[in-house]
Amino acid sequence: MQKRTLGRTGRDVSVIGLGTWQLGADWGDVSEADAMAVLDAATESGVTFFDTADVYGDGRSEQLIGRYRAAHPELPLTVATKMGRRGEQDPGTFTLAQFREWTDRSRRNLGMDTLDLVQLHCPPTPVFSNAAVYDALDTLVEEGAIANYGVSVETCAETLEAIARPGTASVQIILNAFRLKPLDEVLPAAQEAGVGVIARVPLASGLLSGRYSETTTFSPDDHRSYNRHGEAFDVGETFSGVDYEEGVRAAREFAALVPEGVTPAQAALAWVIAQSGVTTVIPGARSPEQARANAAAAEITLPVGFADAVRALYDTHFRPTTHPRW
Repeated sequence: MQKRTLGRTGRDVSVIGLGTWQLGADWGDVSEADAMAVLDAATESGVTFFDTADVYGDGRSEQLIGRYRAAHPELPLTVATKMGRRGEQDPGTFTLAQFREWTDRSRRNLGMDTLDLVQLHCPPTPVFSNAAVYDALDTLVEEGAIANYGVSVETCAETLEAIARPGTASVQIILNAFRLKPLDEVLPAAQEAGVGVIARVPLASGLLSGRYSETTTFSPDDHRSYNRHGEAFDVGETFSGVDYEEGVRAAREFAALVPEGVTPAQAALAWVIAQSGVTTVIPGARSPEQARANAAAAEITLPVGFADAVRALYDTHFRPTTHPRW
């Protein structure tokens, strides 16, 4: 598995990581045995980067990773967690005292004295421009509670604000074949600043796997059922914010571009890590087979013209002028 340096952390991480939102049961129930099997399959395939958050299953995802780390101390893992979604989304609550409380909980869940990377978890927009917030994060580094900090964002403007801060080690953004806006400014700015880029929602919540149709249904406790219009959290986290039926049609066109012997999901992941400036991509996996298939995408070379075809597909279905969100 190829590795790249994760920005200002100085840590080398696998270009294919593992997103563990699903281990918290927000995509339907996942047993502990199944979760451990997924983690095993990922690390056996060369994955060295896990991304989690304190709200995934109210800490369940962190706890599972903590137990896995304790059982496999020999593995060179980097674990990134996130904080900031446990309370009301009031910019005034993003204080040093609150950060200490959140990080202490994550340290207990993960069984780590010092957290590798803590990311602000898509906080209210004013937080990104508040110097006191970054001062508080610097204090956590000085105290040894965290080794590095970054941000997980919803918009390009928020990302650029965070990149300009000297202590920001990484930014986590939504990037996939249906979401190209970060290519214009975010990735070049991150490269220039030496900030790592973690790409999330790379399969547009599974749309780019090519497995869904207009009649596909999801369980009631799966966010793809209850958050299609942003009812529970930002709509960009579910199907990348695109209309589901339009996404299914676009996914069929995307699948037609994929070379023989490669799955649409693997092509989608290979496209993400081929973008200049991306450090790692964090697809989720609910089975060992999915985890292995995702990791195998690191070895795929896409054909000449694939990137241009993706751009043409995006312009047809998701041009920003038709999506006011961007």
